[in-house]
Amino acid sequence: MIRLALLRHGHTTWNRAGRVQGRSDIPLDPEAIQGLSALRLPPPWAQAALWSSPLERAAHTAKLVSGREPRLSPALMEMNWGDWEGKFAQDLRADPSCDHRDIESWGWNYTPPKGEPPAALRARLLPWVQGLQEDNVAVCHIGVMRVLMAHATGWNFDGPAPFAVKRNRLFVIEIDGQDWQLISEAVRLEPVVE
Repeated sequence: MIRLALLRHGHTTWNRAGRVQGRSDIPLDPEAIQGLSALRLPPPWAQAALWSSPLERAAHTAKLVSGREPRLSPALMEMNWGDWEGKFAQDLRADPSCDHRDIESWGWNYTPPKGEPPAALRARLLPWVQGLQEDNVAVCHIGVMRVLMAHATGWNFDGPAPFAVKRNRLFVIEIDGQDWQLISEAVRLEPVVE
């Protein structure tokens, strides 16, 4: 059995404004950099293999909380939101001609225009996970986390999620072959002690 701990990247200006980021490479904002610089991965996660999405906001988060460079994997890149990237989610929801909807009614095949459904994201994530040989921390994106946690819990994007993704917490999945289990208690990052 191995464990995979998932950590969402810090805030960006687009996150705070409610803009859809997807694969747009938006950096961490100054407030996020300051906050993450005061946190670190707790033991035993500080010694685990460290991975990140290649997008700057994730790789920078990984380096700030670990003090080391992560290995980058394109499998960990955020879901492609296609034509909706850069737009405000609030405006998309208010547009009657747009099919933007809440995550609880997606299903695995919901696809933004010219984008990628959760099923496609899962198809690129599972081979990466199957190649892991030890405990790992992966700094990534909310879409990646939702797909992996949905796979672990059996949630099908059809009603309220059995988990809530929060920042500055590790969400741990125990993986034993095809048997995945999401640990119910998230692990908080620790303050840096000087």
